[in-house]
Amino acid sequence: MTVADDSAEEHGHHLPAVEDWPRGFGEASWWPFITALGGAGIYIGAALFLLGQGQQPIVNPMYGPLAFVGSVALFLAGLYGWVYHAFVKAFWSSDGHGAGALRWGMVLFLGSEIATFSAGFVYYFFIRVGTWSTEGLPHLVGSLVLVNTALLVLSSITLHWGHIELRKGNRQNFLIGLAATLLLGVIFIGGQVYEYYAFIQHEGFTIGSGIFASAFYGLTGLHGLHVSMGAVLIGIVFIRALYGQYTADRHVSVTTVSMYWHFVDAVWIFLVVVLYAGAEVAV
Repeated sequence: MTVADDSAEEHGHHLPAVEDWPRGFGEASWWPFITALGGAGIYIGAALFLLGQGQQPIVNPMYGPLAFVGSVALFLAGLYGWVYHAFVKAFWSSDGHGAGALRWGMVLFLGSEIATFSAGFVYYFFIRVGTWSTEGLPHLVGSLVLVNTALLVLSSITLHWGHIELRKGNRQNFLIGLAATLLLGVIFIGGQVYEYYAFIQHEGFTIGSGIFASAFYGLTGLHGLHVSMGAVLIGIVFIRALYGQYTADRHVSVTTVSMYWHFVDAVWIFLVVVLYAGAEVAV
């Protein structure tokens, strides 16, 4: 199987699409705006879902789920376009220049993510210092959360190992590390979905079960969304790796995606200690 050589064209890289969008804007891109619209729509969908609950819902109960699903699709489409435009196009057309800027861009992005999670934790700490009821609170620290934690930590290890192997020039081990990381991430997401199912169906512990429940589902749901985003990014990196688009000297997007994944891993550990174990102590 051969890959068409388009190096004589303007961008000179192997593309998953024929051209970038929008045309005629130079380096400008609408993808960040589209991603932001999708992200905002996720919160709007969650708000509509809450407004549609109860005996006298304010809005149609279907509006929330529909808005949420549509917003997630828009968000992921925007994220794909953004990553493609920022990493694939820019990387292959600039001969690797701007790597430092991309790394610092990721650092700044992670700074905004820290602020986002901090807002949720401030809410949680606020209700913890006040009077809050532990009635109906299920047993949170079980085998599932421990296994999920071990899987996510292991995924960081496999990603770091694969990245090291890439820098050593061992492409096969790099692919193995990426594939293992992606698989572990998907299993983690499945585990979190099952945890939600068990809490809601068997324990009756829903987002409307009190102020702790709102903090629990808000923070773990936000983290689950970030893990899903990370899985999409790793999937993109894995597909590019299959096409041989990374070498020991050209791997800036692997570095930035690794930074994001390790951040998500660290946030989860903090979540388990503060939210899961902290609530158990309170009970």
